[in-house]
Amino acid sequence: METRLTELENIVAAQMQEMELVRQKVYELERNQIQIKQRYEEDIARLRHEIEARGGPPSHVGVSGLPPHGGVSQPAPPAIGHGPSNLFGGIMANPPGQGNPGLVPPSQDQQQQQGPPPHQMPQPQQSIQQGPYQGSYPQPPVVNGYGSQAQIASPGPGKPRNNRGPLGHASTPQQSQSMPYPGASPQIGRPSPPPQFHNVGNVLADLDPDEMRSDQKRQGNDWYAVFNPNVRRVLDVDLVHNLVHESVVCCVRFSHDGRYVATGCNRSAQIFDVGTGNQVTKLQDDSVDKDGDLYIRSVCFSPDGMYLATGAEDKQIRVWDIQNRTIRTTFAGHEQDIYSLDFAQNGRHIASGSGDHTVRVWDIDSNREMLSLVIEDGVTTVAISPNGEYVAAGSLDKSVRVWDVRSGNIIARLDGPDGHKDSVYSVAFGPDGETLVSGSLDKTIKMWQLSPDTRGMMGGQMSRGGRLVRTFEGHKDFVLSVALTPDGEWVLSGSKDRGVQFWNPRTGDTQLMLQGHKNSVISVAPCPTGDLFATGSGDMRARIWRYGPYRG
Repeated sequence: METRLTELENIVAAQMQEMELVRQKVYELERNQIQIKQRYEEDIARLRHEIEARGGPPSHVGVSGLPPHGGVSQPAPPAIGHGPSNLFGGIMANPPGQGNPGLVPPSQDQQQQQGPPPHQMPQPQQSIQQGPYQGSYPQPPVVNGYGSQAQIASPGPGKPRNNRGPLGHASTPQQSQSMPYPGASPQIGRPSPPPQFHNVGNVLADLDPDEMRSDQKRQGNDWYAVFNPNVRRVLDVDLVHNLVHESVVCCVRFSHDGRYVATGCNRSAQIFDVGTGNQVTKLQDDSVDKDGDLYIRSVCFSPDGMYLATGAEDKQIRVWDIQNRTIRTTFAGHEQDIYSLDFAQNGRHIASGSGDHTVRVWDIDSNREMLSLVIEDGVTTVAISPNGEYVAAGSLDKSVRVWDVRSGNIIARLDGPDGHKDSVYSVAFGPDGETLVSGSLDKTIKMWQLSPDTRGMMGGQMSRGGRLVRTFEGHKDFVLSVALTPDGEWVLSGSKDRGVQFWNPRTGDTQLMLQGHKNSVISVAPCPTGDLFATGSGDMRARIWRYGPYRG
């Protein structure tokens, strides 16, 4: 009997030992599989980064990994100027990765071969996850030659790098615990702990909405917003209207009473009712040659809302009578494309900036040019101060200049060591008329303060100058448009990284990043009456958004 019992014990022990060997083998196989998966994910991340670093555009793949719905074939997007005399020729000719931004649109073959940007890259089959940004409208054309929609960039000085795993998710933890003693079960298949928060500073594009708490994000059908985890959330944002166009939307602007928003696109300016989102007027000069493209680069309403000024690639400024849909006045004089316009509050003067190196001020009552200011390089953006005394301009030479409109004297040149390191593409005055913000291809926004008026000490000649107040860093690509809200409480910026960010001008912190377009955000405009802002993009859409206090 004892012999039989011993044999049975030996059999059981042998079977247990065999089972333990099987367990250890299974554990070893799982650990190897985890390592293989991690290497696979690292390879995907490396390839994605290489594609982005080479300026690769988004491929024709939707967020869910399926091709988007087909759309009507669109004409080629607008380049920033044309021909060998084009002031942007130097930028357009430089390929990516050689010290200057390459803005030449890639070929169709390149678009099909290169991978999609972050937040749109298909997930590996092991863990397919669909994010909140799942719109199905057609892949938009490249705008202004901006092919790549995402670039790898440092988070900025003093900010930690993002150590998340590829595809915006935390890396798979290694399960390499040693066996505590023979016969014990290995530690297999435990659920992964919640991902740890990574401090990305103001680079909110590095945050994955899927990993954020519900109070740190807001999601719509084809858009999302993330809120800076480092600061108290005080704003909320929501989509009001989606305004579909047939071409790239180069500019957006509200009327002074906030009832209408105007957009500029290929060959036409369009006006929409802010309340309903319906188009109420389309302004198009039918006398212009129908061949080729003619993009409207800038639009602005007169203060009384009767007129809309448009600036285009044909070097003409047209002042439209909105009600009659007729051209009241045409101003000719610029020798290259017009990139920016602004109406003075007096309703009489219009400032324009052009690639011909000039800022000009026009009088619509006398139908004549009243001031021409020449600088060393192309003018990309202009703004008139609220009191009408000053006109500011940004240029390809990295400078912001401010002139006195009455005398034509320059009162401030904002550049040098504190200035931008690349071309300035957008300037805007604050409501006090003494503060300016500027956005640049160096991916930053800067806030400037004009110095006190020194006319009394200079024998009647004004020489004010200005100082840098703050630099806002966080965008991952060119900053194409900037503005201040009417109350001066927030700085808005739109970027080639497709994001719109709200910045606190007192601290320099970003409050939120809105991803609401599938191509560069070329234009942002706050509503003069508050609570709304508009965006225009290379995805052939303008959108009206509402912002306000967070009541979470």
